[in-house]
Amino acid sequence: MSTLETNAIGKYSGNNVSVDDALNLKSYTTAQRDALTSVAGDSIYNSTTNKPQYYDGSAWQDMAGAGFDTAFLVIAGGGGGGGVNNAGGGGAGGYRNSYASETSGGGNTTEEVFKSLKSTNYTVTVGAGGTGVGASSFIGGRGNDSLYGNVVSVGGGGGKSSQGTTFSGITGGVGGSGGGNPFDGSGTGNEGITNQGFAGGTGNISSPFQGGGGGGAAEAGNTDATGAGGDGLASSITGSSVTRAGGGSGATNDGSTISGGDGVGGNGGYSGNAPTSGTANTGGGGGGGGVASTTGGNGGSGIVILRYPTADATITVGAGLTSSSATDGSDTVVSFTAGTGTVSWA
Repeated sequence: MSTLETNAIGKYSGNNVSVDDALNLKSYTTAQRDALTSVAGDSIYNSTTNKPQYYDGSAWQDMAGAGFDTAFLVIAGGGGGGGVNNAGGGGAGGYRNSYASETSGGGNTTEEVFKSLKSTNYTVTVGAGGTGVGASSFIGGRGNDSLYGNVVSVGGGGGKSSQGTTFSGITGGVGGSGGGNPFDGSGTGNEGITNQGFAGGTGNISSPFQGGGGGGAAEAGNTDATGAGGDGLASSITGSSVTRAGGGSGATNDGSTISGGDGVGGNGGYSGNAPTSGTANTGGGGGGGGVASTTGGNGGSGIVILRYPTADATITVGAGLTSSSATDGSDTVVSFTAGTGTVSWA
């Protein structure tokens, strides 16, 4: 039989029952809880899992709250590089991170973890990279957005092309990180989205002619050198440190190759050296194109990674998504590398 223990009982004038201090549920370890003879409605505090629980008549359940913690890394597709005449590189896809104490894009601090609810569908979309362009287009294609629930990362801005006065005054494309401008110096690299990425760089109109680097998650284009794509950020959300979201580099006419940000953004091209595309599933920007017949590199596709305590939930991945799952310590890590669809939790 249960025993009510109290220091004092007083009359209350309202229609409520109140206590002067916090109501404290009896604490049991999981082993102690399982040894109880319980009936539906019994409530305890589980000191093993640090959660209040109730017995539903057949099993112990966690009390409903604001959901369970789901750390996320959401990176959008990178922007495509501009083409012709030493064009600018594409910007990296927007970078949002809530894992541990890691930095988010654009110099932002770690975001708050997502509180996922069970028996609720959440949309996951992995953004494709933007398409690099040639002589007929002003700006490389913007990368596509990636998302989990209401966490949206914006696709990287495309790099700007240049062909005489035709494209004069057109700035590098807006995006998670901004695209770079061409060598003719017209305009400036567009800013990145606040708390997601940095701006693209301006071109260099004096010899050697160089397109501006696309912005990265960690720094603006041209930070390391004229034409260089901005560096990305490293995350250990999967259990291993991986760097993603570097900007694509601009093209140059001096016969050299300017490497993309952190090796995941595309390299700028020149003459016979075609620009390269951003690395898949990093959100890297595409490299800018060199001569008139050169098309800019494509942006790399994005990625969505979710990490949550294995004991808290089980995920169901719907059709349309490509994913893989692994464990790291007591957590499950699910990486989505392509597609769009819904996930739910139980």
